[in-house]
Amino acid sequence: MSVNSIRHLLENALKTSADKQALIFNQESFSYSELFEKVNKVAEYFATLKLKKGSRVGIYSHKCSEQVIAILALLSSDYVFVPITRLLKAEQVQHIVDDCQISCIITDEYKIDALKALDFSGKIITYKANKHSDVSFDEMYKCYGGTLTCKINGHDNAVITYSFGSSGNPKGIVITHRNLIDGARVVSNYLHVREDDILSGVLSFNLDYGLNQIFTALYAKATLAIHKFVLPADFFNHIINDKITILALMPIHITQIFDDDIHKIPHFEHLKNVRSITSSGGNITNLMIKNINTHFKNAEFYSMHGLSEAFRSAFLEPKQIHIRPNSIGKAIPDVELYIINEDGFECEAREVGELIHRGACIYKGYWNAQDETDRRFKSIKILEKVIELDHGLTDEIVVASGDYVYKDEEDYLYFVSRKDDMIKTQGYRVSPYEIESVIYNNIPAISSCSVFSVENSEIEEEIILVYNAEHELAKNEIIFELKKHLPNYMIPAQIFYNRDMPLKSLHDKEVNKESLKNEMLKNNLL
Repeated sequence: MSVNSIRHLLENALKTSADKQALIFNQESFSYSELFEKVNKVAEYFATLKLKKGSRVGIYSHKCSEQVIAILALLSSDYVFVPITRLLKAEQVQHIVDDCQISCIITDEYKIDALKALDFSGKIITYKANKHSDVSFDEMYKCYGGTLTCKINGHDNAVITYSFGSSGNPKGIVITHRNLIDGARVVSNYLHVREDDILSGVLSFNLDYGLNQIFTALYAKATLAIHKFVLPADFFNHIINDKITILALMPIHITQIFDDDIHKIPHFEHLKNVRSITSSGGNITNLMIKNINTHFKNAEFYSMHGLSEAFRSAFLEPKQIHIRPNSIGKAIPDVELYIINEDGFECEAREVGELIHRGACIYKGYWNAQDETDRRFKSIKILEKVIELDHGLTDEIVVASGDYVYKDEEDYLYFVSRKDDMIKTQGYRVSPYEIESVIYNNIPAISSCSVFSVENSEIEEEIILVYNAEHELAKNEIIFELKKHLPNYMIPAQIFYNRDMPLKSLHDKEVNKESLKNEMLKNNLL
């Protein structure tokens, strides 16, 4: 068995930390030996299915300790784990099932009715005994002894995660066992994760950022405390009662936990155990940073940048968050980042170009999507005008991210826009992201916004702003504030108030610009 496997981490933790607390969920607690025993029994049952090596098995359930056991059991088998978020619509779930040819799904009592409504003829496994399932974990625990021999290679496929849009079919990205180990190793390194740490499992285990919390805890032989985020008060109880020391969040969570009455937020003394907070998956605003610093006084705040095709590319050291809060930082350990222009040359300071990721954490490619794989996963020859290639050895793969970024004079990186989002107006290239950042940082009444463009023959493209707030704001007030921070060519030509913004992501509440724009064009608003 490869040392580059999650199974190896689990066995290694058992050898040195068998009695140590591994997993917490509500009133449940499992030591590493107890967790190992349950994982082995479930994995032993999986072996009896006699499915072909690499067969895909889905997990479609709410977050719980059994979900973590199911994940670790699948990663101890010859099969590939496919997370299916519970928030997806039926047709999206069906697409994933069909796209991956899933032959077995693990679910719970809350999602089994939704699963039965699909066109799924494979085996159904539930955590608790259920009349609609073929077998349950409870039965496995009683009937299997946990005898298991694992033969897992680091290059074997481990997980296929899907990006979940509100419309259209999601696409899967293939992640190997080595990728999972790389992510756990690198994150443990720059966060300095220790055995006595307790990591929060507040993120969804359907995406790599959330899954990494499980594997980082294993890597460090630390403890993972699962929490299902519903209300800010419950979240803070989780932080206090579970004695969380490392907290991984997305920007939407930071907004939500401080959205409540300020007097309901616990005194910072109750939150002093938290020593590291990370954020990835969206824009960090000055208000978020202020709230984190005010209420988590002992915590270092890490802003991070990842790609769909590579787990993590960059992070900003905590001491830099006040110096350059808009920066995404520098490359993580074992990764090299380059910025190249359209001619393939390395960009100078302040020159915008495409971010190229080389080194650790690069995923395998897109599942059943060769065109998308070819568009993002490139030969290192793409860097031939930047670095000296090793005597024709050009089979190394790098990621052409599609992210437009620039670096400052000290080599700190700044995200500008997705490649396809850039607006060309009045002879200038404009980043929608930059305008949106100014709005979020300076017009607190606006809760969400989207900046995009429509064609205008006189100036190439016309900038459009659509926003959501408790009530409609005066357009001249918005423009007045924007002019304090932006040049005239970046001021939106049209501004619209929208009560119900369509969402692109069901996890981080990102506005779906394409859907919003198409809807407005359809209604002749643009």
